[in-house]
Amino acid sequence: MTTKLITSIDGITRCWWPGEDSLYIDYHDNEWGVPVEDDQRLFEKICLEGFQAGLSWLTILKKRENFRRAFADFDYHRVAKFNKRSVERLLKDAGIVRHRGKIESTINNAKRAIELEAEFGSLSAFFWQYEPTTETPQGELRSTCPESKALSKELKRRGWSFVGPTTAYAFMQAMGMVNDHLPGCHHHLIIEQHRKNFHRPVA
Repeated sequence: MTTKLITSIDGITRCWWPGEDSLYIDYHDNEWGVPVEDDQRLFEKICLEGFQAGLSWLTILKKRENFRRAFADFDYHRVAKFNKRSVERLLKDAGIVRHRGKIESTINNAKRAIELEAEFGSLSAFFWQYEPTTETPQGELRSTCPESKALSKELKRRGWSFVGPTTAYAFMQAMGMVNDHLPGCHHHLIIEQHRKNFHRPVA
């Protein structure tokens, strides 16, 4: 997998993957890798990573506002109350990915999220205990790590679905549990500072 940097027309050097797409660049610059503690956003991201399976993240990103409308802004207490009628409604919603298994998984995972919240006090306290202890080796890109494998295994044990090790690691990258902006990317040091200042939640 390529690890190159690109310098965009705005003169800023970034990781290669946003290309010149303005939506993707904004996501890269302002979201990806910034540590997140908010439970609703954590639930949203892990669900959207599940929807991404077999697709590109840009496809999901372009539909994200539609997903938020369809899934009650990923308020998992509300999503947990969705029923069979809700599933049929969502299957008719052209603004999202109409995959029955992934829709039903989101509803199931909302119920499991409530259980985690009750046990750990918050989703963030649960997820952040899996923060990788080592950074990605310089110049390399990995798709899993021991912690993402452990997180995936534990979530599956607790009844979650569409949460494989690769999905779990992509979630960690996006939510700031690891800084995978390439060395030389303008945002690598910015994210390092965010992570340094971030107060890790505890159960």
